[in-house]
Formats: sequence, structure tokens, C-alpha cells
Amino acid sequence: MGKGFFQVPTAINEPIKSYAPGSPEREAVLEQYKTYFNGQVDVPMYIGSEEVRTGNTKPMSPPHDHKHIVGTYHTAEKKNVQAAIDNCLESRNAWANLTWEQRAAIFLKAAELIAGPYRAKINAATMIAQSKNIHQAEIDSACELIDFLRFNVEYMSQIYEEQPDSAEGIWNRVEYRPLEGFVYAITPFNFTAIAGNLPASAAMMGNVVIWKPSDSQIFSAKVIVDIFKEAGLPDGVINVIYGDPVMITDTVLSSPDFAGLHFTGSTHVFKELWKQIGNNIHTYKTYPRIVGETGGKDFILAHPTANTKQVATAISRGAFEFQGQKCSAASRVYIPKSTANEILEYVKADIESFNKPGSPEDMSNFITAVIHEGSFDKLAKYINQAKEDENAEIYAGGGFDKSKGYFIEPTVILTTDPKYTTMETELFGPVVTVYVYEDKDWSETLQLIDGTSEYALTGAVLSQDRYAIDEATKALQNCAGNFYINDKPTGAVVGQQPFGGARASGTNDKAGSAQNLLRWVSPRLIKETFVTPVDYRYPFLG
Repeated sequence: MGKGFFQVPTAINEPIKSYAPGSPEREAVLEQYKTYFNGQVDVPMYIGSEEVRTGNTKPMSPPHDHKHIVGTYHTAEKKNVQAAIDNCLESRNAWANLTWEQRAAIFLKAAELIAGPYRAKINAATMIAQSKNIHQAEIDSACELIDFLRFNVEYMSQIYEEQPDSAEGIWNRVEYRPLEGFVYAITPFNFTAIAGNLPASAAMMGNVVIWKPSDSQIFSAKVIVDIFKEAGLPDGVINVIYGDPVMITDTVLSSPDFAGLHFTGSTHVFKELWKQIGNNIHTYKTYPRIVGETGGKDFILAHPTANTKQVATAISRGAFEFQGQKCSAASRVYIPKSTANEILEYVKADIESFNKPGSPEDMSNFITAVIHEGSFDKLAKYINQAKEDENAEIYAGGGFDKSKGYFIEPTVILTTDPKYTTMETELFGPVVTVYVYEDKDWSETLQLIDGTSEYALTGAVLSQDRYAIDEATKALQNCAGNFYINDKPTGAVVGQQPFGGARASGTNDKAGSAQNLLRWVSPRLIKETFVTPVDYRYPFLG
């Protein structure tokens, strides 16, 4: 910082708009939705100052209307990936040496663009690309991405402000340097905010980034690129490529200048990437940073004292919002025998009150489509299996149809086996499995929950007994990085609930916190002595 110790604007969470009938935001997003839906966009890759079109294209279709094409995107050849690496390295020096307040200004402007002129665009794109209803699009692609950008700027300033003490006659100071090389960001389909945050958080700290969005999110990813460009992000800081993930990853991870991986996606893929980085470790100039948020088999546990309607609402929202395609979505539920029937009836009534799954353009739809045919087929297989198994039954829902869109009815599987396959396997869809435990087995059920899943992302306990809450909080401390008391296990807010889990759910580096940003810097301690000694002898030598 050359000319002052600058204070950044205080970060506040972006207010969520209602999109009530007749509201201006509702009309704006519906108009933008129609424009996108009836248009044809040609999405290039972005390498340096060039928009790269290889001619090797793939179509983009809404999951809720998969025969309708809204555009195409161009896929990379190996030479394009290498060009992106080269461009990152060419851009690194200027970006790393730009004063931090100039970087901050770019991302603060991006947040304001999303809050204002791009709000309808990014929401409509997310509705089309990922089949999110307007509320889910608003809290994700608008509000959460705005929050990531604003709060990360504040966290960045706090990191830079954190300095060591200095003794008499010396001055100690720490520089928070960007990593030496480039960062590889791999982002998922399910959250536009995550897709924007993973490359942006590393870039904010002075790093250059190669960003590979999910194939299923490229339509809304382009809006993020447009926003960053209008905000003034220099060419080459974030290079964007699409295509064969194996070829792209092999090329990126073979570079000696690979310095970090910022990943959200499947546990299996993340473990394979970790192994590949380990196998290449002698290639790299520095030990790469590896940050990942992966799968979950998130739970809801109800105590016998829990309010039954509150439990049912936590299930209906936690399991079925965005078709259960949140890493934090409730997927396994444990309810006591004494209140099980009442809870289940409330959940069934909720499901019956949902419209049949349909397009997010119809804002009366709570449920829309799952992301693609592979997800649909997987979910349909597990639902059909539950219909046949003696230790499971379909309590509610159970229907599916992919003739127009990839529609899965919200489904409740009731099982007598706490280790039934859908109590253990991550499904990533609107399917929740419920196990009824004997009231007297509360403490044993805590151990059952802790030992059932390899994951440890989110979990929730509902109870009116404070001793039971305390017992659950302690017993379940290792199986949920985000633990909710008397609430659903979803909906983490940037600046309030830093998000991430351990075990097979990731490295728990807490997106939306200073902990995550610290992973993208390499501190350098500078000690300056004002009066330098001229004699090696210490007093003890006499």
C-alpha cells in the first residue's frame, strides 16, 4: 500500500428480493428469462484478451426442457489449455504487483453490478441452466455471489492488517504474497455463486487462475465472465476453458507452475486429483495448495421433544429445495417412534401441496428438474429399488418422467434398516430416507449417525431439551462441519456461517471466511534491524 491504510466498505449481506406477483424484479427476470430462452448464445473460451472459438461445440439445454437448445459452447484442445497456462503466467507479474485496493475495487464493482444491472440476467441464466426456481436463483446467483465478493474484500483487508509484534530496535512485517504460479479452479453446476467465488477468491489475493466451470453451468458462467469484464478485471487474470475434464486436468497438473487447486465437486474426483497431484509432486516448483469441498450425506435428527411441524418443515425444505441438489441437502433423517407418524404426515402433506415438477418460469413451481439425464437415471434406479426391497418402502412421491424434462417427484423412502443403501449413498436429488428409532435409543442413535456415513458436511438436530442438544452437539462434533440446532441443514450465509466439512466432504477451508483466503497466499516475514551489531561476542562470553 503506497499512499494510505485504506478502509474498505463494511460488508453487509445483500437483501433478498421477494419476486412477489406484480413486483418489478419479477417482471424483469421473466422478461430476461424469455430473452435467453428464445435466443441462441455462442459461448467462447476466454484466454487472455481473446474469445477463443474452436468450432468443436456442444449444445446447452435447460434441464426442464432438454430438447430445447439455448446456445452452444466451444471446447478446448490441448493447445488451448497450454495457451491458457502461458497467458496466466504472462499476466501474473502485473496482477500480483497491482496494489490490493485496486484489486478490491474490481470485485466490489462486480458485486454492485450483480446487485443492479446484472441481477435479472444472472438469475434468469441460473433458472435456465440449472433449473432453479426464482427464490433459489436469487439466494444463490445474486445474493450469495454478491456476499462472497463483498465479504472477501473485507477479509482480505483484515488479513493484510494482521501483523506481528516488533521488539525494540527492529521492525517485523508480513507480506501476504500470491502463490508462485497459477491456481486451477474447478467449479460445480449447482451454485452459480460457488462458480464465481472459486476463481474470484484466489484472484482477489493476487493470483492468476484457470477456471473450468461445469459443463452444465456454462450458460450462467458466461454471465459471470461478462460481469468481471465490465468490472475491469484485466485480461489473463482468470482464463476460462471448457471441455474434456481429463485432458484439461492432465495438461494443467503437468505444469511445473501449478500452485493450487480450488475445487467443488464429487469426492471421488477430488481424491483422484489429490492422488494425481501427489504423483506429480516432483514436477512442481512449490507444494500446491489443495482446497476442496466435496460430497455429503447430510442428516436431520429429531429428539422426542422436538416440535413435529418444525421437524417436517426442516425436512421439506432441507431435502427438496433445489431438488435436493445442494451439498448440504438433508438426505437421511432419524425421527423418534413416538412422533414419527405425525412428522411423516406433515411431510406428506407438504409434498402433496407442491405442484408437479415443472419449469422455473412458472413461479408457482417449488420443484423443477434435476440437472441432467445421468442424475435422473441414477435417482430413478434407487427409487425403483426401494419399491422392491423388503426393508424399504416409498412413503411419498416415487414418480419420475424424463420425456420433456428430467423430473423426479420429491420422494420419501421409509426404511427399517439404518444402514440401508440410501441412508449411506449420496444421491444428490429430491430423495430423502427416513429411519424411525425407539425413543429410548436416543444416545445409541447419535452413535449410529456418526458411524453411518463417510461424509461430514452438514447436520441438524431439533429438540426442546437442552441436555439432549448438548449431548448431540458433543457426540456429533466430527460428522458435520456445519451443525444446525433447531433448523434445516442448508442455507449457510456468507459472513454468518462459513461453509465446509471434513472427512470425505473436503478440506474444511470454509468458503466465505478469511480461512479460505489464507490458502491463496504465501506469507513472507520481513525483519528489519535499525542498528546492526558489529561484534559477534555476546555478554555471557565476559
